[in-house]
Amino acid sequence: MQKYLLLLALMLVFQCKDSETKTESTQTETNETTSSSDDFREFLVLDSKHITNDFIWKDINAQMADFSEVDYNRLKPLIIEQDIPSMQKQISDGKFNYEQLTKFYLYRIRKYDRENDLSLNAVIFINPNLIEEAKQKDREFLNKKLKHPIFGMPILLKDNINAANMVTTAGAVALMENQTDDAFIVTKLKENGALILGKANLSEWAYYFCEGCPSGYSAVGGQTLNPYGRRKFDTGGSSSGSGVAAAANFAAATIGSETSGSILSPASQNSVVGLKPTIGLVSRSGIVPISSTLDTAGPITRNVIDNAIVLDAIFGEDTSDPKSIYALWQSGFYHKDLNNVSLKGKRFGVPQRDRFLQDTLFLRALDVLKAQGAELVDVTEEDLKLSNFLRLLNLDMKKDLPKYIENYASDKVEIKNVEDIVNFNLQDSLLRMPYGQELLIGIVADTGDAQFLERIKDTLHSNGKQFFDKPMKTLNLDGFLSINNYHAGFAAVAEYPAITVPMGYTEEGKPRGLTIITSRLGEKQLLEWAYAYEQASKERIPPKNYN
Repeated sequence: MQKYLLLLALMLVFQCKDSETKTESTQTETNETTSSSDDFREFLVLDSKHITNDFIWKDINAQMADFSEVDYNRLKPLIIEQDIPSMQKQISDGKFNYEQLTKFYLYRIRKYDRENDLSLNAVIFINPNLIEEAKQKDREFLNKKLKHPIFGMPILLKDNINAANMVTTAGAVALMENQTDDAFIVTKLKENGALILGKANLSEWAYYFCEGCPSGYSAVGGQTLNPYGRRKFDTGGSSSGSGVAAAANFAAATIGSETSGSILSPASQNSVVGLKPTIGLVSRSGIVPISSTLDTAGPITRNVIDNAIVLDAIFGEDTSDPKSIYALWQSGFYHKDLNNVSLKGKRFGVPQRDRFLQDTLFLRALDVLKAQGAELVDVTEEDLKLSNFLRLLNLDMKKDLPKYIENYASDKVEIKNVEDIVNFNLQDSLLRMPYGQELLIGIVADTGDAQFLERIKDTLHSNGKQFFDKPMKTLNLDGFLSINNYHAGFAAVAEYPAITVPMGYTEEGKPRGLTIITSRLGEKQLLEWAYAYEQASKERIPPKNYN
Protein backbone atom coordinates (compact mmCIF):
# COMPACT_ATOMS: atom_id res chain seq x y z
CA MET A 1 0.00 0.00 0.00
CA GLN A 2 2.80 2.43 0.88
CA LYS A 3 4.56 1.71 -2.43
CA TYR A 4 1.29 2.39 -4.26
CA LEU A 5 0.79 5.72 -2.47
CA LEU A 6 4.30 6.84 -3.31
CA LEU A 7 3.90 5.84 -6.97
CA LEU A 8 0.65 7.80 -7.14
CA ALA A 9 2.34 10.85 -5.61
CA LEU A 10 5.21 10.63 -8.09
CA MET A 11 2.77 10.45 -11.01
CA LEU A 12 0.98 13.56 -9.73
CA VAL A 13 4.14 15.57 -9.35
CA PHE A 14 5.26 14.80 -12.89
CA GLN A 15 1.82 15.71 -14.23
CA CYS A 16 1.52 18.97 -12.31
CA LYS A 17 5.08 20.18 -12.21
CA ASP A 18 7.06 21.89 -14.95
CA SER A 19 9.86 19.68 -13.60
CA GLU A 20 13.26 21.28 -13.25
CA THR A 21 13.15 23.55 -16.27
CA LYS A 22 11.11 26.06 -14.34
CA THR A 23 12.46 25.53 -10.83
CA GLU A 24 16.12 25.63 -11.79
CA SER A 25 15.77 28.71 -13.95
CA THR A 26 14.09 30.52 -11.07
CA GLN A 27 16.03 28.95 -8.21
CA THR A 28 17.98 32.10 -7.43
CA GLU A 29 14.74 34.07 -7.30
CA THR A 30 12.96 31.35 -5.32
CA ASN A 31 15.61 30.95 -2.66
CA GLU A 32 16.56 34.59 -2.44
CA THR A 33 13.43 36.63 -2.83
CA THR A 34 10.19 34.69 -2.43
CA SER A 35 10.37 34.46 1.33
CA SER A 36 11.49 38.08 1.50
CA SER A 37 8.96 39.69 -0.80
CA ASP A 38 5.74 37.66 -0.71
CA ASP A 39 3.61 38.87 2.14
CA PHE A 40 0.10 37.98 3.21
CA ARG A 41 -1.36 34.82 1.78
CA GLU A 42 -4.26 32.65 2.88
CA PHE A 43 -3.04 30.27 5.58
CA LEU A 44 -4.49 26.77 5.48
CA VAL A 45 -3.30 26.26 9.07
CA LEU A 46 -2.67 28.88 11.74
CA ASP A 47 -2.40 27.15 15.12
CA SER A 48 -0.67 23.82 15.55
CA LYS A 49 -2.82 20.70 15.55
CA HIS A 50 -0.12 18.79 17.46
CA ILE A 51 0.97 20.98 20.39
CA THR A 52 -0.88 23.36 22.71
CA ASN A 53 0.05 25.83 25.43
CA ASP A 54 -0.80 23.16 28.01
CA PHE A 55 1.61 20.78 26.30
CA ILE A 56 4.43 23.34 26.12
CA TRP A 57 4.10 24.61 29.70
CA LYS A 58 3.11 21.50 31.64
CA ASP A 59 6.58 21.06 33.14
CA ILE A 60 7.23 24.77 33.72
CA ASN A 61 4.09 26.41 35.09
CA ALA A 62 4.56 25.20 38.66
CA GLN A 63 8.16 26.45 38.63
CA MET A 64 6.93 29.90 37.57
CA ALA A 65 4.47 30.30 40.44
CA ASP A 66 6.69 32.80 42.28
CA PHE A 67 7.13 35.09 39.25
CA SER A 68 4.31 37.63 38.88
CA GLU A 69 3.25 40.39 36.51
CA VAL A 70 4.79 42.81 39.03
CA ASP A 71 8.14 41.04 38.65
CA TYR A 72 7.79 41.07 34.89
CA ASN A 73 7.05 44.80 34.73
CA ARG A 74 9.91 45.64 37.09
CA LEU A 75 12.40 43.77 34.93
CA LYS A 76 11.04 44.83 31.55
CA PRO A 77 13.03 48.09 31.17
CA LEU A 78 16.17 46.31 32.36
CA ILE A 79 15.92 43.48 29.81
CA ILE A 80 13.89 44.44 26.74
CA GLU A 81 16.22 45.41 23.85
CA GLN A 82 19.28 45.26 26.12
CA ASP A 83 22.41 43.69 24.70
CA ILE A 84 24.20 40.84 26.45
CA PRO A 85 27.05 42.96 27.92
CA SER A 86 24.48 45.36 29.41
CA MET A 87 22.53 42.51 30.98
CA GLN A 88 25.69 40.96 32.38
CA LYS A 89 26.58 44.30 33.98
CA GLN A 90 23.15 44.60 35.57
CA ILE A 91 23.50 41.10 36.96
CA SER A 92 26.91 42.04 38.35
CA ASP A 93 25.30 45.15 39.88
CA GLY A 94 22.69 42.97 41.59
CA LYS A 95 19.64 44.29 39.71
CA PHE A 96 18.53 40.78 38.78
CA ASN A 97 20.02 37.31 38.49
CA TYR A 98 20.06 34.53 35.90
CA GLU A 99 17.03 32.83 37.38
CA GLN A 100 14.99 36.04 37.15
CA LEU A 101 16.25 36.71 33.62
CA THR A 102 15.19 33.23 32.59
CA LYS A 103 11.77 33.54 34.20
CA PHE A 104 11.29 36.91 32.52
CA TYR A 105 11.74 35.38 29.07
CA LEU A 106 9.54 32.41 29.96
CA TYR A 107 6.81 34.69 31.27
CA ARG A 108 7.01 36.77 28.10
CA ILE A 109 6.79 33.76 25.79
CA ARG A 110 3.81 32.41 27.72
CA LYS A 111 2.19 35.85 27.63
CA TYR A 112 2.53 36.50 23.91
CA ASP A 113 3.39 33.46 21.86
CA ARG A 114 0.35 31.20 21.56
CA GLU A 115 -3.44 31.12 21.78
CA ASN A 116 -4.10 34.85 22.05
CA ASP A 117 -4.71 37.85 19.79
CA LEU A 118 -0.98 38.63 19.54
CA SER A 119 0.29 35.06 19.21
CA LEU A 120 3.34 34.52 17.01
CA ASN A 121 3.79 30.72 17.24
CA ALA A 122 7.55 31.19 17.41
CA VAL A 123 8.38 28.68 20.17
CA ILE A 124 7.73 24.93 20.02
CA PHE A 125 9.34 23.45 23.14
CA ILE A 126 10.72 24.67 26.48
CA ASN A 127 13.65 22.99 28.22
CA PRO A 128 11.98 21.38 31.29
CA ASN A 129 15.19 21.74 33.34
CA LEU A 130 15.77 25.38 32.42
CA ILE A 131 14.93 27.05 35.73
CA GLU A 132 17.04 24.63 37.77
CA GLU A 133 19.90 25.20 35.35
CA ALA A 134 19.50 28.97 35.75
CA LYS A 135 19.70 28.61 39.53
CA GLN A 136 22.91 26.65 39.06
CA LYS A 137 24.32 29.53 36.98
CA ASP A 138 23.59 31.87 39.88
CA ARG A 139 25.55 29.60 42.19
CA GLU A 140 28.44 29.42 39.73
CA PHE A 141 28.37 33.20 39.32
CA LEU A 142 28.76 33.67 43.07
CA ASN A 143 31.79 31.38 42.86
CA LYS A 144 33.29 33.57 40.10
CA LYS A 145 32.96 30.90 37.43
CA LEU A 146 31.84 33.35 34.71
CA LYS A 147 34.16 32.74 31.74
CA HIS A 148 32.31 33.93 28.65
CA PRO A 149 29.79 36.76 28.11
CA ILE A 150 27.18 34.21 27.00
CA PHE A 151 27.27 32.67 30.51
CA GLY A 152 23.75 32.40 31.94
CA MET A 153 22.10 33.80 28.81
CA PRO A 154 18.93 31.92 27.71
CA ILE A 155 19.25 30.88 24.05
CA LEU A 156 16.55 29.52 21.74
CA LEU A 157 17.53 26.92 19.13
CA LYS A 158 15.89 26.33 15.79
CA ASP A 159 14.10 23.00 16.08
CA ASN A 160 16.35 21.18 13.65
CA ILE A 161 19.22 21.38 16.19
CA ASN A 162 19.52 18.45 18.60
CA ALA A 163 19.32 19.27 22.31
CA ALA A 164 19.00 16.96 25.29
CA ASN A 165 15.71 16.87 27.27
CA MET A 166 13.72 18.01 24.22
CA VAL A 167 12.69 16.39 20.97
CA THR A 168 14.10 17.67 17.68
CA THR A 169 11.39 17.61 15.01
CA ALA A 170 12.43 19.92 12.14
CA GLY A 171 8.75 20.85 12.42
CA ALA A 172 7.68 17.41 11.16
CA VAL A 173 5.27 14.98 12.82
CA ALA A 174 7.50 12.13 11.65
CA LEU A 175 10.16 13.27 14.16
CA MET A 176 7.90 13.87 17.18
CA GLU A 177 9.66 11.03 19.06
CA ASN A 178 13.16 12.25 18.20
CA GLN A 179 14.71 12.59 21.66
CA THR A 180 18.45 13.14 21.16
CA ASP A 181 21.74 14.09 22.74
CA ASP A 182 23.16 17.60 22.25
CA ALA A 183 24.41 18.70 18.85
CA PHE A 184 28.06 19.77 18.80
CA ILE A 185 27.17 23.48 18.83
CA VAL A 186 24.83 22.95 21.79
CA THR A 187 27.70 21.34 23.67
CA LYS A 188 29.79 24.39 22.80
CA LEU A 189 27.08 26.74 24.10
CA LYS A 190 26.85 24.82 27.36
CA GLU A 191 30.63 24.68 27.78
CA ASN A 192 30.61 28.48 27.58
CA GLY A 193 27.83 28.68 30.17
CA ALA A 194 24.78 29.41 28.00
CA LEU A 195 21.32 28.21 29.00
CA ILE A 196 19.25 26.38 26.38
CA LEU A 197 15.81 27.95 26.76
CA GLY A 198 13.99 25.81 24.22
CA LYS A 199 13.21 25.27 20.56
CA ALA A 200 11.98 27.74 17.96
CA ASN A 201 9.50 26.99 15.20
CA LEU A 202 10.73 26.82 11.60
CA SER A 203 9.59 26.24 8.06
CA GLU A 204 9.18 22.46 8.06
CA TRP A 205 12.23 20.45 6.97
CA ALA A 206 14.03 23.81 6.75
CA TYR A 207 11.70 24.92 3.93
CA TYR A 208 12.63 22.06 1.63
CA PHE A 209 9.29 20.32 1.87
CA CYS A 210 6.34 21.93 0.12
CA GLU A 211 6.15 23.99 -3.08
CA GLY A 212 4.56 27.43 -2.66
CA CYS A 213 3.70 26.99 1.02
CA PRO A 214 4.12 29.98 3.36
CA SER A 215 7.43 30.37 5.13
CA GLY A 216 7.19 29.83 8.86
CA TYR A 217 4.76 26.90 8.63
CA SER A 218 5.39 23.53 10.22
CA ALA A 219 2.94 20.81 11.13
CA VAL A 220 4.33 20.65 14.67
CA GLY A 221 4.59 24.38 15.35
CA GLY A 222 1.82 25.85 13.23
CA GLN A 223 2.22 29.12 11.34
CA THR A 224 4.86 31.53 12.67
CA LEU A 225 3.75 35.16 12.33
CA ASN A 226 5.71 38.37 11.90
CA PRO A 227 5.47 40.71 14.94
CA TYR A 228 5.78 43.77 12.66
CA GLY A 229 2.69 42.73 10.72
CA ARG A 230 0.85 39.70 12.05
CA ARG A 231 -0.76 37.86 9.14
CA LYS A 232 0.42 40.74 6.94
CA PHE A 233 4.20 40.44 6.46
CA ASP A 234 6.06 37.24 5.65
CA THR A 235 8.29 35.88 8.43
CA GLY A 236 11.01 34.73 6.07
CA GLY A 237 12.24 31.17 6.13
CA SER A 238 13.36 28.74 7.19
CA SER A 239 14.65 30.00 10.57
CA SER A 240 11.33 31.79 11.01
CA GLY A 241 10.81 31.15 14.70
CA SER A 242 14.40 32.12 15.48
CA GLY A 243 13.99 35.46 13.68
CA VAL A 244 10.59 36.20 15.22
CA ALA A 245 11.68 35.18 18.73
CA ALA A 246 14.75 37.43 18.54
CA ALA A 247 12.64 40.35 17.31
CA ALA A 248 10.02 39.89 20.04
CA ASN A 249 12.60 39.64 22.87
CA PHE A 250 11.78 36.03 23.72
CA ALA A 251 15.43 35.15 24.47
CA ALA A 252 18.82 36.74 24.85
CA ALA A 253 19.68 35.34 21.41
CA THR A 254 18.60 32.63 19.00
CA ILE A 255 20.30 30.17 16.68
CA GLY A 256 19.15 29.52 13.13
CA SER A 257 20.47 27.51 10.22
CA GLU A 258 20.91 28.32 6.56
CA THR A 259 21.27 26.41 3.33
CA SER A 260 20.44 29.35 1.09
CA GLY A 261 18.88 32.42 2.72
CA SER A 262 17.38 30.75 5.76
CA ILE A 263 19.14 33.01 8.28
CA LEU A 264 19.38 36.13 6.13
CA SER A 265 15.70 36.02 5.15
CA PRO A 266 14.01 35.81 8.60
CA ALA A 267 16.57 38.17 10.14
CA SER A 268 15.89 40.88 7.57
CA GLN A 269 12.13 40.26 7.60
CA ASN A 270 12.02 40.70 11.40
CA SER A 271 14.48 43.60 11.80
CA VAL A 272 17.24 41.67 13.54
CA VAL A 273 20.86 40.76 12.81
CA GLY A 274 21.58 37.44 11.15
CA LEU A 275 24.98 35.96 10.36
CA LYS A 276 25.49 33.10 7.92
CA PRO A 277 29.04 31.87 8.56
CA THR A 278 31.58 30.36 6.19
CA ILE A 279 30.65 26.72 5.66
CA GLY A 280 32.57 24.68 8.25
CA LEU A 281 33.31 27.44 10.76
CA VAL A 282 30.34 26.20 12.82
CA SER A 283 29.67 22.47 13.19
CA ARG A 284 26.67 20.82 11.54
CA SER A 285 26.83 17.55 13.52
CA GLY A 286 23.49 16.75 15.17
CA ILE A 287 21.53 19.17 12.99
CA VAL A 288 18.79 17.81 10.71
CA PRO A 289 20.24 18.39 7.22
CA ILE A 290 19.24 19.47 3.78
CA SER A 291 22.71 19.66 2.31
CA SER A 292 26.08 18.70 3.78
CA THR A 293 27.52 20.90 1.02
CA LEU A 294 25.77 24.14 1.98
CA ASP A 295 24.23 23.85 5.47
CA THR A 296 25.47 25.94 8.38
CA ALA A 297 24.12 27.13 11.72
CA GLY A 298 24.47 30.77 12.74
CA PRO A 299 23.33 33.42 15.26
CA ILE A 300 20.24 35.62 15.02
CA THR A 301 20.22 38.52 17.50
CA ARG A 302 18.83 42.01 18.05
CA ASN A 303 22.23 43.67 17.66
CA VAL A 304 25.69 43.05 16.28
CA ILE A 305 27.61 42.70 19.56
CA ASP A 306 25.34 39.85 20.68
CA ASN A 307 25.76 38.22 17.28
CA ALA A 308 29.53 38.27 17.70
CA ILE A 309 29.25 36.88 21.25
CA VAL A 310 27.11 33.95 20.08
CA LEU A 311 29.44 33.20 17.17
CA ASP A 312 32.33 33.19 19.64
CA ALA A 313 30.49 30.60 21.70
CA ILE A 314 29.66 28.18 18.87
CA PHE A 315 32.55 28.19 16.39
CA GLY A 316 35.18 25.47 16.61
CA GLU A 317 36.53 22.38 14.95
CA ASP A 318 34.36 19.26 14.99
CA THR A 319 36.18 16.17 13.79
CA SER A 320 32.88 14.44 13.00
CA ASP A 321 32.00 17.15 10.44
CA PRO A 322 34.05 16.63 7.25
CA LYS A 323 33.83 20.32 6.35
CA SER A 324 34.80 21.57 9.80
CA ILE A 325 37.49 24.26 9.85
CA TYR A 326 40.30 24.44 12.37
CA ALA A 327 40.35 28.10 13.42
CA LEU A 328 43.57 29.45 14.90
CA TRP A 329 41.88 32.19 16.89
CA GLN A 330 40.66 31.79 20.45
CA SER A 331 37.23 32.36 21.97
CA GLY A 332 36.63 36.10 22.25
CA PHE A 333 38.12 36.83 18.84
CA TYR A 334 34.83 37.89 17.24
CA HIS A 335 33.32 40.16 19.87
CA LYS A 336 36.40 42.02 21.11
CA ASP A 337 37.16 45.57 19.96
CA LEU A 338 34.21 45.90 17.56
CA ASN A 339 33.86 49.54 18.59
CA ASN A 340 37.42 50.39 17.55
CA VAL A 341 36.79 49.86 13.84
CA SER A 342 36.34 52.55 11.21
CA LEU A 343 34.76 52.19 7.77
CA LYS A 344 37.13 54.78 6.38
CA GLY A 345 38.66 53.52 3.16
CA LYS A 346 36.64 50.28 3.06
CA ARG A 347 35.45 49.56 -0.47
CA PHE A 348 32.01 48.02 -0.97
CA GLY A 349 30.48 46.90 -4.25
CA VAL A 350 26.99 48.20 -5.07
CA PRO A 351 24.97 46.16 -7.61
CA GLN A 352 23.70 48.31 -10.46
CA ARG A 353 20.17 46.97 -10.66
CA ASP A 354 16.87 48.83 -10.33
CA ARG A 355 15.78 46.78 -7.32
CA PHE A 356 18.76 48.27 -5.47
CA LEU A 357 19.08 51.71 -7.00
CA GLN A 358 15.37 52.45 -6.57
CA ASP A 359 15.17 51.20 -3.00
CA THR A 360 15.06 54.30 -0.80
CA LEU A 361 16.11 52.41 2.34
CA PHE A 362 19.12 50.94 0.56
CA LEU A 363 20.10 54.36 -0.80
CA ARG A 364 19.82 55.79 2.72
CA ALA A 365 22.04 52.98 4.01
CA LEU A 366 24.60 53.85 1.33
CA ASP A 367 24.58 57.44 2.56
CA VAL A 368 25.31 56.24 6.10
CA LEU A 369 28.22 54.13 4.88
CA LYS A 370 29.63 57.03 2.87
CA ALA A 371 29.33 59.36 5.86
CA GLN A 372 31.42 56.85 7.83
CA GLY A 373 34.16 57.02 5.20
CA ALA A 374 33.33 53.94 3.12
CA GLU A 375 33.98 54.01 -0.61
CA LEU A 376 31.09 52.71 -2.74
CA VAL A 377 31.92 51.16 -6.09
CA ASP A 378 29.43 50.38 -8.87
CA VAL A 379 29.35 46.68 -9.74
CA THR A 380 27.88 45.07 -12.81
CA GLU A 381 27.03 41.60 -11.62
CA GLU A 382 28.57 38.59 -13.32
CA ASP A 383 26.14 36.87 -15.72
CA LEU A 384 26.24 33.47 -14.04
CA LYS A 385 23.51 30.93 -13.36
CA LEU A 386 22.89 28.55 -10.50
CA SER A 387 21.88 25.67 -12.76
CA ASN A 388 21.05 22.39 -11.03
CA PHE A 389 20.81 24.08 -7.62
CA LEU A 390 17.70 22.03 -6.82
CA ARG A 391 19.42 18.87 -7.97
CA LEU A 392 22.22 19.57 -5.48
CA LEU A 393 19.69 19.92 -2.65
CA ASN A 394 17.79 16.82 -3.79
CA LEU A 395 20.80 14.58 -4.00
CA ASP A 396 22.41 15.84 -0.81
CA MET A 397 19.25 15.48 1.26
CA LYS A 398 18.62 12.01 -0.19
CA LYS A 399 21.94 10.80 1.26
CA ASP A 400 22.42 13.19 4.22
CA LEU A 401 19.08 12.72 5.98
CA PRO A 402 19.49 8.92 6.36
CA LYS A 403 22.98 9.56 7.82
CA TYR A 404 21.49 11.97 10.39
CA ILE A 405 18.81 9.44 11.33
CA GLU A 406 21.36 6.66 11.68
CA ASN A 407 23.94 8.66 13.65
CA TYR A 408 21.98 11.24 15.67
CA ALA A 409 18.25 10.46 15.81
CA SER A 410 16.38 8.56 18.50
CA ASP A 411 15.83 4.83 18.08
CA LYS A 412 12.12 5.61 18.34
CA VAL A 413 12.18 7.38 14.96
CA GLU A 414 10.73 4.89 12.50
CA ILE A 415 11.45 6.73 9.26
CA LYS A 416 14.81 5.96 7.67
CA ASN A 417 14.84 8.09 4.52
CA VAL A 418 12.92 10.67 2.46
CA GLU A 419 10.72 8.03 0.84
CA ASP A 420 9.58 6.92 4.29
CA ILE A 421 8.64 10.52 5.16
CA VAL A 422 6.58 10.87 1.99
CA ASN A 423 4.67 7.67 2.77
CA PHE A 424 4.23 8.62 6.43
CA ASN A 425 2.72 11.99 5.48
CA LEU A 426 0.37 10.45 2.91
CA GLN A 427 -1.29 8.48 5.72
CA ASP A 428 -2.79 11.73 7.12
CA SER A 429 -2.26 14.51 4.62
CA LEU A 430 -4.48 17.09 6.35
CA LEU A 431 -2.54 16.99 9.63
CA ARG A 432 0.92 16.23 8.25
CA MET A 433 1.12 17.96 4.85
CA PRO A 434 -1.76 20.40 4.21
CA TYR A 435 0.33 22.23 1.59
CA GLY A 436 1.56 19.02 0.01
CA GLN A 437 5.14 17.72 -0.06
CA GLU A 438 6.18 18.33 -3.64
CA LEU A 439 9.85 19.00 -2.86
CA LEU A 440 10.21 15.76 -0.89
CA ILE A 441 8.61 13.87 -3.75
CA GLY A 442 11.08 15.54 -6.10
CA ILE A 443 13.95 14.25 -3.94
CA VAL A 444 12.67 10.68 -4.17
CA ALA A 445 12.24 11.00 -7.94
CA ASP A 446 15.73 12.40 -8.55
CA THR A 447 17.93 9.62 -9.97
CA GLY A 448 21.21 11.57 -10.16
CA ASP A 449 24.25 9.57 -9.10
CA ALA A 450 27.26 10.50 -6.95
CA GLN A 451 29.36 11.46 -9.97
CA PHE A 452 26.66 13.81 -11.22
CA LEU A 453 26.36 15.35 -7.73
CA GLU A 454 30.10 16.05 -7.56
CA ARG A 455 29.97 17.69 -11.00
CA ILE A 456 27.06 19.92 -9.89
CA LYS A 457 28.85 20.90 -6.70
CA ASP A 458 32.05 21.83 -8.52
CA THR A 459 30.23 23.96 -11.10
CA LEU A 460 28.05 25.77 -8.57
CA HIS A 461 30.97 26.43 -6.23
CA SER A 462 33.06 27.79 -9.08
CA ASN A 463 30.22 30.06 -10.29
CA GLY A 464 29.53 31.32 -6.78
CA LYS A 465 33.16 32.19 -6.14
CA GLN A 466 33.49 33.86 -9.53
CA PHE A 467 30.35 35.92 -8.91
CA PHE A 468 32.03 37.62 -5.95
CA ASP A 469 35.75 37.10 -6.56
CA LYS A 470 35.97 38.66 -10.00
CA PRO A 471 34.55 42.10 -9.08
CA MET A 472 36.23 42.02 -5.66
CA LYS A 473 39.63 41.42 -7.24
CA THR A 474 39.15 43.69 -10.26
CA LEU A 475 37.73 46.59 -8.23
CA ASN A 476 39.73 45.90 -5.04
CA LEU A 477 36.58 45.46 -2.96
CA ASP A 478 36.37 44.52 0.71
CA GLY A 479 32.74 43.49 0.59
CA PHE A 480 29.63 43.21 -1.56
CA LEU A 481 26.38 44.98 -0.57
CA SER A 482 22.91 43.57 -0.97
CA ILE A 483 19.40 43.70 0.48
CA ASN A 484 17.77 40.99 2.62
CA ASN A 485 18.70 37.62 1.09
CA TYR A 486 18.78 38.66 -2.59
CA HIS A 487 22.25 37.19 -3.16
CA ALA A 488 21.92 34.29 -0.74
CA GLY A 489 22.12 31.65 -3.47
CA PHE A 490 25.49 32.84 -4.74
CA ALA A 491 26.86 33.24 -1.19
CA ALA A 492 25.65 29.71 -0.44
CA VAL A 493 27.41 27.97 -3.31
CA ALA A 494 30.55 30.10 -2.85
CA GLU A 495 30.40 29.03 0.82
CA TYR A 496 31.05 32.67 1.77
CA PRO A 497 29.83 34.43 4.94
CA ALA A 498 27.12 37.09 4.94
CA ILE A 499 25.50 39.32 7.55
CA THR A 500 22.27 41.31 7.49
CA VAL A 501 21.54 44.33 9.73
CA PRO A 502 18.28 46.33 10.09
CA MET A 503 18.24 49.24 7.64
CA GLY A 504 14.74 50.56 8.28
CA TYR A 505 11.11 50.02 7.38
CA THR A 506 8.97 50.65 4.31
CA GLU A 507 6.07 53.11 4.46
CA GLU A 508 3.78 50.27 5.50
CA GLY A 509 6.16 49.22 8.29
CA LYS A 510 7.83 46.21 6.71
CA PRO A 511 11.43 45.64 7.90
CA ARG A 512 14.37 45.59 5.47
CA GLY A 513 17.97 44.54 6.00
CA LEU A 514 21.30 45.76 4.66
CA THR A 515 23.32 42.66 3.77
CA ILE A 516 27.09 42.47 3.42
CA ILE A 517 28.92 39.51 1.87
CA THR A 518 32.66 38.92 1.89
CA SER A 519 35.24 36.21 1.26
CA ARG A 520 35.84 32.96 3.15
CA LEU A 521 36.43 33.34 6.91
CA GLY A 522 35.76 37.08 6.79
CA GLU A 523 33.27 36.98 9.71
CA LYS A 524 35.36 39.27 11.91
CA GLN A 525 35.36 41.97 9.23
CA LEU A 526 31.64 41.50 8.55
CA LEU A 527 30.84 41.97 12.22
CA GLU A 528 33.05 45.06 12.42
CA TRP A 529 31.47 46.67 9.36
CA ALA A 530 27.97 45.73 10.51
CA TYR A 531 28.65 47.16 13.97
CA ALA A 532 29.92 50.45 12.50
CA TYR A 533 26.83 50.72 10.29
CA GLU A 534 24.47 49.74 13.11
CA GLN A 535 25.88 52.33 15.51
CA ALA A 536 25.77 55.08 12.87
CA SER A 537 22.25 54.27 11.64
CA LYS A 538 20.45 52.85 14.71
CA GLU A 539 17.55 51.72 12.55
CA ARG A 540 16.09 48.89 14.61
CA ILE A 541 12.76 49.66 16.30
CA PRO A 542 11.15 46.86 18.37
CA PRO A 543 7.70 45.71 17.23
CA LYS A 544 5.22 48.06 18.90
CA ASN A 545 2.68 45.50 20.13
CA TYR A 546 5.35 43.53 21.98
CA ASN A 547 6.93 46.22 24.18
